[in-house]
Amino acid sequence: MADSAELDELCADVFSKRPLILVSNRGPVEHQMSGDGRPEARRGSGSVVTAFSQMAQKFEFTWVASAMGEGDRLVSDNGRGPHLRSPLPGHKINLRYVVTPRRVYHKYYNILCNPLLWFLQHYMWNPPYNPNVDAAVHDAWETGYIPVNQAFANAVIEEAKVFAQSHEQAPIVIGHDYHLYLMPEFVRQGVPNAIIQHFIHIPWPTPQYWHMIPDYITRRICESLCATDLLGFQTLGDVRCFLDTVDEFVPNVTVDRNNFTVTRNGHTTAVKVYPISINVEEVQRIANSPRALDYEAKLSADTGEITIVRIDRAEPNKNVIRGFRAYELMLNRYPELKGKVKFLAFLVPSRTHIRQYQRYMDEIQQVIQQINNSLATPEWQPIVPFIENNYTQAIAGMKLYDALLVNTIIEGMNLVAKEGPVVNSKNGVLVLSHSSGGYQQLSDGAISVSPTDVEGT
Repeated sequence: MADSAELDELCADVFSKRPLILVSNRGPVEHQMSGDGRPEARRGSGSVVTAFSQMAQKFEFTWVASAMGEGDRLVSDNGRGPHLRSPLPGHKINLRYVVTPRRVYHKYYNILCNPLLWFLQHYMWNPPYNPNVDAAVHDAWETGYIPVNQAFANAVIEEAKVFAQSHEQAPIVIGHDYHLYLMPEFVRQGVPNAIIQHFIHIPWPTPQYWHMIPDYITRRICESLCATDLLGFQTLGDVRCFLDTVDEFVPNVTVDRNNFTVTRNGHTTAVKVYPISINVEEVQRIANSPRALDYEAKLSADTGEITIVRIDRAEPNKNVIRGFRAYELMLNRYPELKGKVKFLAFLVPSRTHIRQYQRYMDEIQQVIQQINNSLATPEWQPIVPFIENNYTQAIAGMKLYDALLVNTIIEGMNLVAKEGPVVNSKNGVLVLSHSSGGYQQLSDGAISVSPTDVEGT
């Protein structure tokens, strides 16, 4: 296996010939408007940003992403300006913002991406009742998802034309996740000799589950992904489900399940497993930063003789409520633990403009209040919630756990399950759902639970 220096040398050699264009809906830098009306740059959130943080400090490349708000629109002159140099310290990347009409982006993100595709791929639907694929969904596909993916592809094609003046070969284009399933096909049409890779961070369900949405949508998604040279997934199960889905929905295709390839119209796509990981050095650096140490000192006052910690986005697949119910059951069954155990819950509100997410966040807060009201004493609060997006505070919390609870129902990969053991200072244990994306890698060092088994948890 190559060491870090050898990988750096290899990347430098490759990128000198083929420029890298990274593409994701949410980028590494978001400009938020300050109180005096100026855009201020902040690090973007999400697993893509985390995965490429180290690379962004070593190599120069272009990152194409959506303008997430007024600040991004302003600094990019509503998408008409050239790409920008990242203002964050240590970054060597250039930013290219894709600006689409707000109504078009709403259809793309709030109707098609979330909740339709995200819920589908996390097995979150309740088939007797939802989804209801009505005229609004069909319209969102045609006038939201397709045009936004085309806009991203157009930006990539424009960047490729600029790079053609200074590089020997066409670019390497790496797209990310369910937001951009149609982009590979559009890019292939515009830059036929590009090397196109796409990585899917979330689970890929069985063909039977894909039949829950109109077949023409599933077929178009699969056809576009077959335009890639390399398609990456988190687990081998995801790879197998994708191959089965292509075989089911795409005509005139050859699926090789032994070599994990798909051939369509003379083009072969390699389908691989690349479980995403963390930057250990960066996580440890944050954990030992003055800000994290300050948070750690403050949080220590909220710990108990035994401290349980969970860190999640408040999304239905994270299974937060069952985790609290298991904790409540434990306290009622073993009353001697009351006053000794504390549950620190670091929860990040997520997509609250979407009804299903806001309802789940409301239910979480109701359960926390109910458990605290019924079990608390004047000296002891069973659950201490921190409902905010504060990564440094969450890292500080990881240092203090005796048990880290990760009982997700289903997901692509859980980076908390990897970050926690790296920074924990108490020889704590990881309690991990066996349906978590990280279970195959981490099961030997974790206590496994079923996500629905409140009793077992």
